Amino acid sequence: MSVDKPVLVFVPTYNERENARRLGHELLKLDPPVDVLFVDDNSTDGTGSDLDALAAESPRVTVVHRPGKLGIGSAHRTGILWAYDHGYRRLVTMDCDFTHDPASIPGLVAKGSEGYDVVVGSRYLRSGSLPGWNPVRRGLTHLGHLATRLFLGMGHDATNAFRYYDLGTVPRRLFDLVSSSGYSFFFESLYVLHRNRFRIGEIPISLPNRTYGSSKMELREVRKSVRLLFVTCFKAAFNPEKFELGDDVVPSANPGVPPDEQGWDSYWENQKEKAGGLLYDAIASFYRKFIIRPSLNRFVARHFKPGARVLHAGCGSGQVDADIRHRVSITGLDISLNALRLYRRVNQRHCETLHGSIFDIPMPERPFEGIYNLGVMEHFTEAEIAKILAQFHRVLLPEGRVVLFWPPEFGASVLFFKGLTRVFAAFGRPNVKFHPDEITRVRSRRHVTGLLEAAGFRVIDYSFGPRDLFTYSVVVGQRLETPPSLLPSVGALPAA
Repeated sequence: MSVDKPVLVFVPTYNERENARRLGHELLKLDPPVDVLFVDDNSTDGTGSDLDALAAESPRVTVVHRPGKLGIGSAHRTGILWAYDHGYRRLVTMDCDFTHDPASIPGLVAKGSEGYDVVVGSRYLRSGSLPGWNPVRRGLTHLGHLATRLFLGMGHDATNAFRYYDLGTVPRRLFDLVSSSGYSFFFESLYVLHRNRFRIGEIPISLPNRTYGSSKMELREVRKSVRLLFVTCFKAAFNPEKFELGDDVVPSANPGVPPDEQGWDSYWENQKEKAGGLLYDAIASFYRKFIIRPSLNRFVARHFKPGARVLHAGCGSGQVDADIRHRVSITGLDISLNALRLYRRVNQRHCETLHGSIFDIPMPERPFEGIYNLGVMEHFTEAEIAKILAQFHRVLLPEGRVVLFWPPEFGASVLFFKGLTRVFAAFGRPNVKFHPDEITRVRSRRHVTGLLEAAGFRVIDYSFGPRDLFTYSVVVGQRLETPPSLLPSVGALPAA
């Protein structure tokens, strides 16, 4: 990103013919000069053609045409990513209807130069900032501001699009954490910035009533924004790591990483919009944090020495690792980059991460004293499980141990999700899936003992009981020095 580039001013448009070209000329008069980006959503009134004519007049104007009306938040995301792609460090976003005064842009940029990552034009820093607004609209605006203060803990004007971004300090991937494509993009994106402790400044602005054009915010968008406000508040309480940036993950350079045929990357990418919504989020978070985590803590304390180097094989989000990461040294392994990104947000810098497959663990022989996983083994056939266990045997030190949380055929969680699936089917959603298929559940202690012994492990502990509400069979195996000839051969992962 070049600091020599001028400020880029981004303006989204949809049916703004009476405003767009006039606003463009106003922006081109600013001193110092700015570059201007318009993103038009296939306006039906000729706005796009007018903007193309303006771009032909000035090389400082760029127009991006999108195929249709995709949402104001989606347009802002397009504009922001375009700015990153074209090397701009300083970005101003604004509306096209002259509620945001182009003359206020220098003040916004000047405030940003004081060391702020984001600067918001605020309607709440001085009285009389909403001239000409009727009482109902003014009341709704203040109510929205009060709601974001109460529910998200932000005192900023979180629903205003008039902003300055320092793209040199705000990483591009931060906007991957924002899911909204509508008006709620503004408070959700500001909350993500606030959550990740970026410096947010404000300048006072006035927003006159819309003299040119009319508001495009429909009642449907209001309802969606209110819903997302409560969803955001809920997730901040139960899963705050979903809004945290963490460190990025570098894909494995190992050409032998097999394809993700079970769709785990898509599974973790869609966690924010999983079927079942808030109910699923609440249940899953409670289950991981208050049922499985204490159970994992007990088995780790019982079977792994303090400071032991252990592998979390198929680590997923890693919410269960919050306590044991202070007792043992954890490397989280997953084939999904989206899972590893979430794992890093949850565990920050307490754990290492490794991109790869449990069928071909990208590590030399015997670096680990222990291996554990939760809810992984059941997603594979017995032939595939044999190959996974052979890899575990390869990377474990002599007498190293595996701790496997493996749901039994009649476990409480299995029965719960079967019941939940029936409920969704009864309400007309028969194809809802909460997780990839579970192929091999525990049928008995003898069943899993046979699988582990064939791979060179001796079962030294087995538990299925009330302490984790009968949700998992916990199987602990100790590595034996089995001759390699007796171990299952490790080949390529068979096609699904």
